[in-house]
Amino acid sequence: MIRLNLADYRDKVLGCWMGKNIGGTLGAPFEWRRQINQVSFYTQDLSGEPLPNDDLDIQLLWLVALEEMGVDIDANLLAEYWTLYVTPHWAEYGTAKNNMRLGLLPPHSGSFHNDYKDSCGAFIRSEIWACIAPGCPEVAARYAYQDGALDHGDGEGMFAAVFCAALESAAFVISDLRKLIDIGLSYIPGGCATAGAARDALNAYDEKLDWLAARDRILQVYRGSSHGDAPDLTSPRDRAKDFHTGRQGWDVPSNIGLLVLALLYGEGDFAQTVCIAVNCGEDTDCTAATAGSIFGILRGYQAIPQAWIEPIGVKIKTACLNLGELGYFGNQLPQDVHEMTRRTERIARQVLSAFNLPVELTDEEGDLSQCDEAALFAKDPNTRSSADFATRRFAPPDYAHLNAVVHRFPFFEVAVDTGPDPLVRDGEPVKVTLRIRNLYKIQDNLRLHWYLPEGWQISPSPDGTLFAPTGWLAHRSTVEAEFELCAARVVGDVARFAVEITIPGRPTVMLVPVTLVNGNLVRKNP
Repeated sequence: MIRLNLADYRDKVLGCWMGKNIGGTLGAPFEWRRQINQVSFYTQDLSGEPLPNDDLDIQLLWLVALEEMGVDIDANLLAEYWTLYVTPHWAEYGTAKNNMRLGLLPPHSGSFHNDYKDSCGAFIRSEIWACIAPGCPEVAARYAYQDGALDHGDGEGMFAAVFCAALESAAFVISDLRKLIDIGLSYIPGGCATAGAARDALNAYDEKLDWLAARDRILQVYRGSSHGDAPDLTSPRDRAKDFHTGRQGWDVPSNIGLLVLALLYGEGDFAQTVCIAVNCGEDTDCTAATAGSIFGILRGYQAIPQAWIEPIGVKIKTACLNLGELGYFGNQLPQDVHEMTRRTERIARQVLSAFNLPVELTDEEGDLSQCDEAALFAKDPNTRSSADFATRRFAPPDYAHLNAVVHRFPFFEVAVDTGPDPLVRDGEPVKVTLRIRNLYKIQDNLRLHWYLPEGWQISPSPDGTLFAPTGWLAHRSTVEAEFELCAARVVGDVARFAVEITIPGRPTVMLVPVTLVNGNLVRKNP
């Protein structure tokens, strides 16, 4: 059991939210400009208040969701809050909302027709998951995976969110930045571009390149297109290096690389850290805000110079939430970083208790000597023992489900995998794979029955039985069945149907929805 001093925890959470507000405000005027900036302090007349901060907004909404619905939440529940309260229609936010309105659940809401699934919208809202699961990166990563799937699906943006959440959670109990980066990397695929950019930042730092040369190295390999391909948003210097070219929406690898760069080259100095993040250009409000929040978790509110706090104060200002439905014009939301900290702590206590996590918030002197650093790295799911059973619902992200909609029931988890594009066309078979994971300690026979639209065919059969081994067997508790569905003619813009799963002798009924988009008007990928 790790004993984390309560005063230290509160100082770190407050530092997180304060650093987030400072970095977002500092970087906002330079957002999405591909250029070298020369920032050393705020460049705006702020009148004692921060700028509205969309990097923080959705985290406020997730706090409300946790308070209203409890801590055992998943992507499908977060999607309900997204459609009700997230107002922008830009980039991945808007694409996800369009897909949800069509009936697509995560991860398809984040991957279908989404040119921005590799962009920055998810890692910028990772801190809430770390702060409610301090010292438990496995749990923070699981929450971030559910969150990132909403608007980034199977994209790099989701990997970036998991990386940041795991790093930030571990930062409550470890102060070595290199170890924290390694912990974050252990939770994402080693071959993804997000991991590659982070490693390149580490290598540049180890080679003693200056931060400007390190920044150019990252952009050379990992850049997306300049924002909107607008020539005036890329400096002549960077245009001469051909940095104005790149794939649209492929933004998060470079920005994670620049975030890691700022943390390393900041050398533990707050001003240097957030200013380097802004001076590298790109998504400057996001990189500086996340760098500021990580600094705050590592060193606490007390380590943030007062000179950076006084110009913006402690208020929180929103930019992209439906305030009319969140209490009396938004009063359901935290109004300042102190209130945000108090409410975050209440949820953290619930998370630590509900999932029997090995961290205790105590009024006594904290004791981090019991922190097993090796245990903070992601585990191979196949090596998990029965001792891990109590927290198996919070196992590390399972990237086998990147294209699967996951539905959770009291004793089972059912993943419906229709591939990367949930499309169905006249006369063309569609493969649907069910992966059913037993979460409990009792083995069962599961009866399956498909309810299909009229005229649809399914093989091998619309009815059958699967055996689900006990959940204690971590490496065997998932069973899989493949089906092929075909419709001579697809009617409507979407096809909705369900598979019913029951257990003989028990009242359990799990009705699992499936949604496929009519693909007859959608051009096939070459």
